[in-house]
Amino acid sequence: MRKSKRARLEAAGWAVGSVKEFLRLSEADAILIEMKLALSRSLRDRRKKQGLSQVQLAERLQSSQSRVAKMEAGDPSVSMDLLVSSLLLLGASPADLANAIRGGEKKTGPRAA
Repeated sequence: MRKSKRARLEAAGWAVGSVKEFLRLSEADAILIEMKLALSRSLRDRRKKQGLSQVQLAERLQSSQSRVAKMEAGDPSVSMDLLVSSLLLLGASPADLANAIRGGEKKTGPRAA
């Protein structure tokens, strides 16, 4: 948020804070949530780059389209190990996973799609 907007909101009596503060998340919980969301975005991006529909990815994973949609949305019912194994199935390398978590889908090695 821009400083000017924050100042206007605070001047109007609004309390301005982060999601972490609002939800009273610990630093570790906030980091885990960001990691999970990064992996979810990476899965969606990798699926789209490979020209796969959610249904096609679900078939490869022996799962359902709705489960893939939940994975891509970062649904709380989806485990990080499922996201990681799905990305590996799509050809992601450990370096690709690390880059996704760091915030950039840097392409490394011959496995990058």
